[in-house]
Amino acid sequence: MSWQPLWNAGLIVSAHALAAMFAMGLGAVQLARPKGTETHRWLGRVWVATLGLVAISSFAIYKFKLMGPFSPIHLLSILTLLTLWRSVRAVRRGDITRHRRAMIALYVLALGITGALTLWPGRTMHAVLFGL
Repeated sequence: MSWQPLWNAGLIVSAHALAAMFAMGLGAVQLARPKGTETHRWLGRVWVATLGLVAISSFAIYKFKLMGPFSPIHLLSILTLLTLWRSVRAVRRGDITRHRRAMIALYVLALGITGALTLWPGRTMHAVLFGL
């Protein structure tokens, strides 16, 4: 494993990937820890901010241009930002079931599945983990 391909990919891609990895780890902690505690709420705020950063930073990454400068992955970024907003709104209104479902869906879809797709040959994270 070599981090050099990530550093060579530029500041935006590096920050995006590092934030996504942090969000993946913190999300796992959130899923495993007790819910409703002050720690859960504080870590949840950090996770929402981090995942928001991941989604927003994706708009500055244009490797796969299919629709102007954008690709279908940018639609997921929009969906991620909307779902983050709806989930925060739900928990503030006391709708814990909707909040829980949205957060789990974000973790699985926005981080898990898209994270796995970054391991495709030719992608930066594939080069980091498996070499060129």
